[in-house]
Amino acid sequence: MTAQNSTPARPDPTTAPPDSPLVLGAMTFGTRIDEETSFALLDRFVERGGTWIDTADCYAFWLDPSGRGGASERVIGRWLAARPGMRNRVRIATKVGAEPLWAGSWPEHRSGLSRRAIHDAFAGSLARLGTESVDLLWMHQEDRSVPIEESVDAIAELAAEGRVRRVGASNHPAWRVERARAHARATGTAPIDALQLSTTLLQPRPGTQPEGNVHPFGVLGPEQADLAREERLEVWAYSPLLGGAYDDPAKTIDPVFDHPGTERRLAALDEVARRTGARRGQVVLAHLVSQGIRPILGGSRPYQLEEALDGVSLVLDEEAREILDAAL
Repeated sequence: MTAQNSTPARPDPTTAPPDSPLVLGAMTFGTRIDEETSFALLDRFVERGGTWIDTADCYAFWLDPSGRGGASERVIGRWLAARPGMRNRVRIATKVGAEPLWAGSWPEHRSGLSRRAIHDAFAGSLARLGTESVDLLWMHQEDRSVPIEESVDAIAELAAEGRVRRVGASNHPAWRVERARAHARATGTAPIDALQLSTTLLQPRPGTQPEGNVHPFGVLGPEQADLAREERLEVWAYSPLLGGAYDDPAKTIDPVFDHPGTERRLAALDEVARRTGARRGQVVLAHLVSQGIRPILGGSRPYQLEEALDGVSLVLDEEAREILDAAL
């Protein structure tokens, strides 16, 4: 039986889904990950209590022969269509603003966050997803060619129509986020309540970016973390497992993490892994969850999903948390 035709066990669709701390990242669905495997990952994620699925209108243009995004949203849309009632069980988050205007034009020419661009991009996302609304809409990458107030007002229009439930900012500096929130409050609309940034147990050297992160404000920094803490904003963490480098000896940790602080953190990680019997990556996920951070899993194989789900289910005792926190 193919994954497309399988039907996962599911509770009453009228019951609100549990709010699992793990987010399933669908970045390479339909490109690097074929549709059958994508469906299997989505099915298993829901079977084990997962709720949030994260995608973007630009995923994954760099892997698609067309040079454009949309493949991920289309796969999710076909999965939802093949699973009657499933839309009531999951929460969908998508992003706008980073789709190239034409193949090969990114990053110089991307859709951006003007009112027209947001409305046009979001209409395309809804059509591909086959849904009337999303649970969270991210501004994917800051756009300084447009006043942030214009972007806020555009998303507020979508929210007023019932098509967007929450607003988030990915890869934005703290001051832009707070300016956006102040404008939303002043105009009586829902402010940004979530940030999506790269974060993990290790921290890169100041002034450096992890490999593959092209966003100037894509790594969770002290100001963003302080804003999130003081204003009670959710933090979603992308690339929390460093592409598997914590556990796969064939993969090396990015040189931007090569500094004395990393040795201290890895030693603490190894100690907690020994104490719990878990893999290092699972401890990293458990530690993020203990801090109230939602890790996004972008694995491409079922066993990676299972390990991650086990990781977020791992409860670190007080001593384990103290060992890790003392190394930060």
